[in-house]
Amino acid sequence: MNNTHHAMDATTVTDPTAQRRLTILLSVCIFFSVLNGTMFNVSLPDIARQFHLLPSQVSWVVSGYIVIFAIGSVTYGRLADSYPVRNLIALGLVLFNTGSLVGFLSQWYPMLVAGRIIQAAGSGSIPALAMLIATRYFPAEIKGRVLGIIASTVAFGGGIGPVLGGYITGTFHWRFLFMLSTITLLTLPSLRRHLPSETARGGSFDVAGALLMAAAISSLLLFITLGLWWVLPVAAGFALWFLVHIRQRETPFVSPDLFRNRHYRNMIITGFLVVGTIFGMMFMTPLMLRALNGLGTERIGLVMFPGAMSAALFGTVGGKLVDRKGSIPLVYTGLVLLGTGFVLLSLVAGRSPWIISLTLIVCYVGFSFMQSSLAHTVSGTLPRNQMGVGMGMYNLFFFMSGAFSAALIGRVLDVTKGHAPVNPLAAGEIAGPYSNLFLLLACSIAIAAVLFHHTFRGAGGTSAPSLRQKA
Repeated sequence: MNNTHHAMDATTVTDPTAQRRLTILLSVCIFFSVLNGTMFNVSLPDIARQFHLLPSQVSWVVSGYIVIFAIGSVTYGRLADSYPVRNLIALGLVLFNTGSLVGFLSQWYPMLVAGRIIQAAGSGSIPALAMLIATRYFPAEIKGRVLGIIASTVAFGGGIGPVLGGYITGTFHWRFLFMLSTITLLTLPSLRRHLPSETARGGSFDVAGALLMAAAISSLLLFITLGLWWVLPVAAGFALWFLVHIRQRETPFVSPDLFRNRHYRNMIITGFLVVGTIFGMMFMTPLMLRALNGLGTERIGLVMFPGAMSAALFGTVGGKLVDRKGSIPLVYTGLVLLGTGFVLLSLVAGRSPWIISLTLIVCYVGFSFMQSSLAHTVSGTLPRNQMGVGMGMYNLFFFMSGAFSAALIGRVLDVTKGHAPVNPLAAGEIAGPYSNLFLLLACSIAIAAVLFHHTFRGAGGTSAPSLRQKA
């Protein structure tokens, strides 16, 4: 273990100029990766019209991307424990841009879906390796700041994505959404120059384990996104097969020891609960503004935009606070802000859009604090030789929580129309389903807070890295 530590420490980026340039390059890649995931939602009606598709058919533009992206995020993380990161991110960017070119040139719907899948196979590398680069190669005293910048970039891309996607689709054509992503190819030479040079550490790659995990995740996400109930036992069967397989392999795709680490395991559950509420809020708020306030797409974007921009601003602030105060206090701050924001949204659902817009700022700031501090805390629970696959699994659960919460909230809204609000101060019965769901999100935050406190009580203001030796 000591040899591994010395080898990894030798790759730390210490030159301030290189640190700044590497942070900018990572931010550019992440920005366009997030855009690619959010822009296409607004173009689905145009794609369905052009290819004469049913809603269930055109959904593969999004769901096919989701499945491959989720699998890729953990696969690249696992590979990063054995192979140089600079080579893996180069492979990811080449695939990402190849898929963009295929999508731009597509004349048939299957070719369009193929382009999105190739894109996902590449873009899955970006969040997984970006977080790994921040936690592995940057000095501990600025790690939080870098993660904060990443959090700000994600928030900014998420906020501007639907607006930009709608403008490009309406002004030009949905095909040009693909070409926008090709800007990331320009970062490749500089990334290879500034990332530390490593030698492959060898070791076998568990292909069978990767395929079994891919089958389990694909089946589960198909169940979540498409509601195919018969797929659930299939997913459970693949998951059980995967668990048996990794216990029998000497060098499995994911080591069982990873989930025997109590701090890491509890942080994954905490992250799943917290991130699910954030994605749920982002999914539900536009539906609420359309149903209760009668707003069009452009005005919905304007209502949500201040919150997204606040997250972009406070993500950097949160990162600096992590470096100064530690990640654990910032997790508590983010939990309080999110819980407060959801309770307030339960009160203002159906009221003035600008009151809702101000309330969303509280939630988005809580989101930005959580995003940088959660990743920092998770990385601190991992030994360095499991950092790649551990952060990859974190990204996997991060992403799956969004798919799960959106599907769950959509189904609850379908069956609770006309239900009275539980909150006596809510804006009338018409706001009932949305008001109740925001209270449910607040309850999820409360459960996450209890689990987090139970896991890290006694840690005080320390950052997660001090817990690494205890994990």
